[in-house]
Amino acid sequence: MTPVPPFPRLFCLVSERDDLTLLPALADAGVDGFQVRAKSVTTRALVALTRSVLTAVRPHGARVLVDDRLDVALAAGADGVHLGADDLPVADARRLAAGLMIGATCRTRAEVEAAAAAGADYAGFGPVFASASKADLPAPLGVAAVAEAVGVLPLVAIGGLSAATAGEVRAAGADAVAVIGAIWRDPDPVGAAKELVTRLGG
Repeated sequence: MTPVPPFPRLFCLVSERDDLTLLPALADAGVDGFQVRAKSVTTRALVALTRSVLTAVRPHGARVLVDDRLDVALAAGADGVHLGADDLPVADARRLAAGLMIGATCRTRAEVEAAAAAGADYAGFGPVFASASKADLPAPLGVAAVAEAVGVLPLVAIGGLSAATAGEVRAAGADAVAVIGAIWRDPDPVGAAKELVTRLGG
């Protein structure tokens, strides 16, 4: 039986605008989870993008999830899907894809508990801090909210995180962090990934 790899501790979100040639180096640097999020492309293009990410990082042991789209995750052969509040309910996704990793966006401990009851494997928790990577986000939750929500599911902190704050949310009990700008907006994305891994205790 193939052993289950450990839960990723650093997720990097990837869109069609990012430099995909850097993905193998990012995985080598210690980014062990990638989440494909490209809301403005066609379904066909999203499947192709997901397959490109899989080809780039899976040989390095990283796992790949797709944001919002269970159909794309299944079609492309991804490792999982991350579902927001307006997406397919977690329980339905679990019924359709028993073997996939399924994450759910949560903002409170009660929402984490509900996600766990519905069959989620982890909770994406945030935004912890103010973020410029996504429009119309709710107010930042802060690190104290992370500490209050831990212990139910693996908790992935997201929203405005940087190398300076990644260790802070890990110390509060988050199992992992997810970033966009902390890697892609840095002049040296691979160097930024290495610093994040160091701050996370790697």
